[in-house]
Amino acid sequence: MPAGQPTQSTQSDPKTTHVRYLIVAMLFIASCFSYGDRVALSVAGTAMQKQLALTPVRFGFLLSGFSWAYVLGQLPSGGLLDRFGSKRVYGISIFLWTICAFLIGFAGYLPAAYIFSTIFALRLLSGLAQSPVFPGNGRIVAAWFPTAERGTASAIFNSSQYFALVAFAPIFGWLTHSYGWQWTFWFMGVFGLVLVFAWYRTVYSVPDHPLISPSEIDHIERGGGLVNIDRVAGAIPTSRGLTWSGVWQLLEQRMLVGIYIGQFCITTLTYFFITWFPVYLVQARHMSVLKGGFAVALPALCGSVGGVLGGICSDALLRRGHSLTFARKLPIIAGMLLSVTMIACNYTNVQSVVLFLMSLAFFGKGFGALGWTVIADTSPKELIGLNGGLFNLFGNTAGITTPIIIGFIVQKTGSFNGALVFVGIAALMAIFSYVVIVGEIKRLELNPRRSEVQ
Repeated sequence: MPAGQPTQSTQSDPKTTHVRYLIVAMLFIASCFSYGDRVALSVAGTAMQKQLALTPVRFGFLLSGFSWAYVLGQLPSGGLLDRFGSKRVYGISIFLWTICAFLIGFAGYLPAAYIFSTIFALRLLSGLAQSPVFPGNGRIVAAWFPTAERGTASAIFNSSQYFALVAFAPIFGWLTHSYGWQWTFWFMGVFGLVLVFAWYRTVYSVPDHPLISPSEIDHIERGGGLVNIDRVAGAIPTSRGLTWSGVWQLLEQRMLVGIYIGQFCITTLTYFFITWFPVYLVQARHMSVLKGGFAVALPALCGSVGGVLGGICSDALLRRGHSLTFARKLPIIAGMLLSVTMIACNYTNVQSVVLFLMSLAFFGKGFGALGWTVIADTSPKELIGLNGGLFNLFGNTAGITTPIIIGFIVQKTGSFNGALVFVGIAALMAIFSYVVIVGEIKRLELNPRRSEVQ
C-alpha cells in the first residue's frame, strides 16, 4: 500500500491481496461447466444413437447443433459484453444454458418422432446462451491480469475444455450406463443453478471487488491490466459494443486474420476431442460406454496439464526478455506439432498405445492453445469483447464443420482413420497460419476517425 494512503476497514491488512486468482478460478469452473454441457451429448451419444436410430452423419449434425447458434452469437455477445459488462452478461448466460440442459433431459420423454428435432433446437438455444463465455473470459482476464501473467491466466481457463472431460466424462458414463442418457443433462442442470449463485457472489469489476487491496489494483494496472473497462459493477460501461466499422477494422488486420484462421484449426482439434473422441473409443476401439467414459479422462487430464504448462512457459519466456511474438508463438507451434502424433493411432490395435498417443496429442493441443492469451494481448482497448467474439466466431465455426466432416468420413469409409488424418492436418495448418500470416504480435490501436462510424 502506498505511503500516506489511509487504511480502510475492509483492507486493514497492508499486504497485497491476490483476488485475481479467485477470479481466474471462477472462470475455470464456469468454463468447465460450459464444456461439460457440450461433452454430455458426446458421452451419451452411443446410447442416444441406439435409441433414436441415428446414422453417423445424422448424429454429427446433432453434435454440431450447439455450434451453429454459438457461432452466430459471437458478435452480438461480444457487443453485449462491451456494453453491459462481463458480470451481468456472463451470469445470464449460465442461467439460460442451465435451463436448456434441464429441458434436453425431459425431451427424452417426448414421442420418438419429436425427440431429435427438440434436442437439436435446445442445443441451438444452448449454443446461443453460451456464446458470451469465452469472449467474457478473455475480457475479464484482460481487466484482471497484467500482461506478464495473462498467458498463465488464459491457459488456466482455456484448460477447462480438457478438465471438463476429466471431471464429467466418468460421471456421464456412469449416469448413462446406470440410469439413462437423460440424467447427464439433469445433472448439469442442478449444478448449473449452483454455479449461477457462485458467479454473482464472486465476480466483480477490478475496482469494485470487496476483497481487493489498493496495492493489487495498482499492480494490475501498472502491468497493463485494463482495470476500468467495467468502471462500476452493475453500471453500463462507456464502450460502444457492436459496431460494423469496428468489425471491419478488425478484419482488415492481417495479424488478426492469421490468429482467427489459426484458432479455427486449433478448435478443429478441440471439437474432435469433445464430440467424436468418446464415440471413437467405443466404436473404433470397442470399449463399453462406461469404460470409454473413464478412458476419456486420461488424455483429457494430459490436455489440461498441457494447457496450464503452455501458459506458464509462454509467460516465463516473456519474463526472461523474449519478445511477445516469440513467447506466444513457440508454445503454439510446439504444441501443434505434438498433436499430429494422433495419426499414429491408425497403425496400432493396442488400446493402451492408443490412449498413450491420444494423451500425447491432447497434451500438445493444450500446450499450444494460447489463442485467448494472444487476443488479450492484441485487442484494441475499446473492442476487447467484440474482438473476442469475432475470434471465437471464426474458431468455433470448426464446431459446425468438424462433427459433420468426421461423420461423413466415418460413414463413407467405415473407419476413423481418415478422421484422425483430417484432424492432424488441421494442426499443421494452425502452425502455417501463425508462422506465415500472423507476423508480429502487438496490441492494435483503433483509427479514431473511423471508429466513430456506426
